[in-house]
Amino acid sequence: MNRIITYIMLLFGAISANAQQKSFDIDLWQNGMPNSNGIDKSQPFDDSKQNFKPSIRVFLPEKSQSTGRAVVCCPGGGYSHLAMEHEGYNWANFFNERGIALIVLKYRMPHANTDVPISDAKEAIRLVRENASAWNINPKKVGIMGSSAGGHLATTIATHSDSITAPNFQILFYPVVTFDYKYTHKGSRHNLIGEKASNEFVELYSNERQVTSLTPPAIMLLSDDDTVVPSQNSVNYYLALRKNGVKATMHIYPSGGHGWGIRQNFKYHNEMMNDLSAWLETFK
Repeated sequence: MNRIITYIMLLFGAISANAQQKSFDIDLWQNGMPNSNGIDKSQPFDDSKQNFKPSIRVFLPEKSQSTGRAVVCCPGGGYSHLAMEHEGYNWANFFNERGIALIVLKYRMPHANTDVPISDAKEAIRLVRENASAWNINPKKVGIMGSSAGGHLATTIATHSDSITAPNFQILFYPVVTFDYKYTHKGSRHNLIGEKASNEFVELYSNERQVTSLTPPAIMLLSDDDTVVPSQNSVNYYLALRKNGVKATMHIYPSGGHGWGIRQNFKYHNEMMNDLSAWLETFK
């Protein structure tokens, strides 16, 4: 009998969780992709081969709770794969409960064509603003979020966009920011710009060097013992933002390594969630 009751409780819990995460998918390029990474011309798309069909999954809060804010989320994966769950979809409840829409981007891998993921991310933001009225979103309150290499994509959009695709704020988890060999994640660098990139290209996509006074405010959350993406990536980006008069917040947790996302086994999960919640409350 107890097993039956437990099963029913779990079933209703699952139904409740799913009810809070109603979503729909939209193809990014319904009229054809503007560029190619060399494998996306092979059909059908096959996630197991990292040949992603670029799309967004939209999670909207209840209309009565909506703040008008939205976050376009770029999961990480070294520009070679995507951590779609714990750095993407699993964040839906957190944001929706705070009246914030979450739009998770499934972007294509670059294979050294930088335009591919960048164009996907810009198109995601453009689509959100195009549908702002229908989705109960304020087009001036669209942020971007990225983890690891997704953080590099997010900071690239934040520092390389025009007014149509520029985000209004940034949420960055243990981001790759620089392509300086001393501090970068080499896999992300090689996969995005190639192993023989020119110094000019390295400079262009070392995003701490591209910050201006127009770069949007940011929060960075990372671990001190991250050996995959050194903390200097976030620290130098923070300093560049502050030098240019841009509001920035950074939380460095004592341990945890890399890639924890929203996983509860991260030792400082509760503190991280509280820190992010508090930051989101500093502006509306």
